[in-house]
Amino acid sequence: MFDDLDTDRRPLVLVWEVTQACGLACRHCRANARPQRHPDELTTAEGKRLLADAAAFGDGQLVVLSGGDPLARDDLTELVAHGDDLGLRMTITPSGTRSLTPERVSDLGDAGIARMALSLDGSTRERHDAFRGEESFADTVAAARAARDAGIPLQINTTVCADTVEDLPAIRDCVRDLGAVLWSVFFLVPVGRGRVLDPVSPERAEAAMAWLHEVSEEERFGVKTTEAPFYRRVGIQRAEAGSADAGADRRGGVTAGRGFGFVGHTGEVYPSGFLPESAGNVRERSAVDVYRNADLFESLRDPDGFSGKCGACEFRHVCGGSRSRAYAVTGDPTDSDPLCPYVPDGYDGPLPERQRGADGERSESTD
Repeated sequence: MFDDLDTDRRPLVLVWEVTQACGLACRHCRANARPQRHPDELTTAEGKRLLADAAAFGDGQLVVLSGGDPLARDDLTELVAHGDDLGLRMTITPSGTRSLTPERVSDLGDAGIARMALSLDGSTRERHDAFRGEESFADTVAAARAARDAGIPLQINTTVCADTVEDLPAIRDCVRDLGAVLWSVFFLVPVGRGRVLDPVSPERAEAAMAWLHEVSEEERFGVKTTEAPFYRRVGIQRAEAGSADAGADRRGGVTAGRGFGFVGHTGEVYPSGFLPESAGNVRERSAVDVYRNADLFESLRDPDGFSGKCGACEFRHVCGGSRSRAYAVTGDPTDSDPLCPYVPDGYDGPLPERQRGADGERSESTD
């Protein structure tokens, strides 16, 4: 459906954070979720207007209902059904809590949910619950099975940081066992509560990318990365080296503001939930207009305007680096992604701080 998607005109993914309320308080939460709903959240009527606006992007626009925990809203199934009636592809990322009963999962399926994404950050109860600081493993697995029973395709989201990276092979097995159709592997961006966690090193991230490509070739489920677009660069280099399918995809990937948009719980429009710089509010300006015409969004769709090694990189149009991580670390969303270790041939400009050793010398490219 989206092979010829023009990301200047429409996002591949539009996320609506319907609430920041959540029964969990996970220690890596981007939203700093809290138990109570915010009094200024978009109302049911405003939410329906937002969904109608999203439909103006074009047929089959993908909308992700996110949180917090979307189930904290009592109008959730009404909103899902409304979006489905508008021709939107409605998906959801609920929290793994006891509120996500088989009955609620079934109701969401009946309302029109096309996919459910659940977070799994450890291969066992002990690992998952220790990482999240909450007891949610059993509820997450039960919800995953309920989604399968309801015929709702399942996506598993996993956070990659120093605490979880060694567990990825075992989590991969869980993804397979749960019958997921997609594994979305999110490389930590230091925002929200996630600021207290340790990221993996650039070199460890590079090795993880190569391993994830092997997983994608071996498993029946799909694999994608979030906030780690140099996964595409690694795939191209593997193909050029003859260690992967030569038909590596050289189209532009989805990054903050370029194929991705995010509407916060009070209506602010951001390039990503991990890049909290607002370009407008849907109460005053349509999400379509913000996405297409806001200066911030336009700057993020111009890799030739990026600074540092991301701007000089020959892979900038298929990768472009994580704009969210650049913003979180430097305050400039057009700066270089400090997680990527690749240094373009001939580049002698400044490197991100995290790519320097203790002596301040440049690290070597892993190409």
